[in-house]
Amino acid sequence: GAIVSRNRWCIVFIAQEAAESGGSPAFLIGLVVIMVAVWFVLIRPQQRQQKERKERLTKVEVGDDIVTVGGLHGRVVDLADDHMDLLVTEGIVLRYQREALMKIVGEEPEDEDDEADDVLAADEE
Repeated sequence: GAIVSRNRWCIVFIAQEAAESGGSPAFLIGLVVIMVAVWFVLIRPQQRQQKERKERLTKVEVGDDIVTVGGLHGRVVDLADDHMDLLVTEGIVLRYQREALMKIVGEEPEDEDDEADDVLAADEE
């Protein structure tokens, strides 16, 4: 988004300055390498996290046990487009913005290998 756009304009500006001052091709190659490294280290993981967060917000359903960004554990008893009602203990229902959802309890992380399941199954036998 905005970070990528800003970085592109910075790179263009630096490249223009280098060309005007008689910069060498090695400088431009180094600049491109740095840009790629920044993209892999900062921008790409952030984009992946944003995508996963959006999926999680659309996947939550009534009856799910969740944890909010503030660390509150509760069960979703009502959902709306912008908020959710959480049962935190018998008779106590709190309303939170839907964006406060950090994770759905019991949901397995998507990036785990099947090897972990194989190890657990072997231990049980």
